[in-house]
Amino acid sequence: MNILDRYLTREFTRNLLLITGSFISLFLIIDFFEKIRMFLSNQATFMQMALHFLFRVPMVLSQSLPAAVLLASLMTYGILSRHSEIVAMKANGISLYRLSLPVMIIAALVSGFLFLLSEWVTPYTNERSEYIRLVEVQKRPSLGSFKQDQLWYRGEKGIYNFNLFDPVGNRLQGIVIHYLDREMNLLMRLDAERGEWRNGRWHFQNVLIARFPEGPFPVVEKLAHHVADIPEKPDDFKVVQKDVELMGYFELDRYIKKLRSEGYDATRYETDLQGKIAFPLVGVIMAVIGIAFSLRSERSGGIAQGIGAGLLIGFSYWLIYAFGLSLGRSGTFSPLVAAWFANALFTALSLWLFLRIKT
Repeated sequence: MNILDRYLTREFTRNLLLITGSFISLFLIIDFFEKIRMFLSNQATFMQMALHFLFRVPMVLSQSLPAAVLLASLMTYGILSRHSEIVAMKANGISLYRLSLPVMIIAALVSGFLFLLSEWVTPYTNERSEYIRLVEVQKRPSLGSFKQDQLWYRGEKGIYNFNLFDPVGNRLQGIVIHYLDREMNLLMRLDAERGEWRNGRWHFQNVLIARFPEGPFPVVEKLAHHVADIPEKPDDFKVVQKDVELMGYFELDRYIKKLRSEGYDATRYETDLQGKIAFPLVGVIMAVIGIAFSLRSERSGGIAQGIGAGLLIGFSYWLIYAFGLSLGRSGTFSPLVAAWFANALFTALSLWLFLRIKT
């Protein structure tokens, strides 16, 4: 079996690299033509463009590898079936379950690689790619940062600090605003429990305002509702807010624990946290589906048929996975159920197909 294991490993790895490279190339070509006008209008250098697209590669790789595993397994075993190599292996008493072992091991390694990629590489490269596009090319000022699980923003009126910004509902929580003069002297501090963007203004709730006039003591005022006098809109804070795609699993987990400790609702982030575990494991599931689907009939294998089936199955998984995440973020499903629903469904499908293989 060592010879067959090496043979299957070589064929599958070759197909996997070819398909993955095709996915990355296709994405970069489309992304290039979508952004070339923006780069040229801002007189971007060749190095800036090259680095921007280079830093996009890990993200594309992490999203396309599960589909590449599915297509590679379909193509590998489909070609073996078409050339009657599967029949020859069965005639020599080799189980089809045993023949699938090398690909299953590679798929498991790919799943582990996906998790490490999303934890250590993708957050950094995504952040660098956006920084090049927004700051270096479009010359937008870097007015804020996401540090120590908090949002800091340098606005026209002073320095803002938020514990949480919800870009969907345009809501702020844990608000602290330091109003400063031109000499950076503190004029006023505003603390608010939460805020919401309504009718073109920021409406803050449970507000404590401390003014610092000339004299030894500040003037403190407590308000149940206050319309804040700040010119920034939600779009200004969206530039600074760190997306979950820019956070690894452990960083997001720390952020969620911080939100919980302060009494905030972290359901949306809990769903994304579960998704960071569920999605890398889909590579193994896709490998099982690909093997089982291509071996359901030894003489019906075909490259075109395998590619068509792979695209259909991959698109179906993405649709169900995204739908589950949306239900979890809205609170309809629990984060655990929402993130793992697609995996559970396709695991059941893969086992059903796999057990029906005629060994």
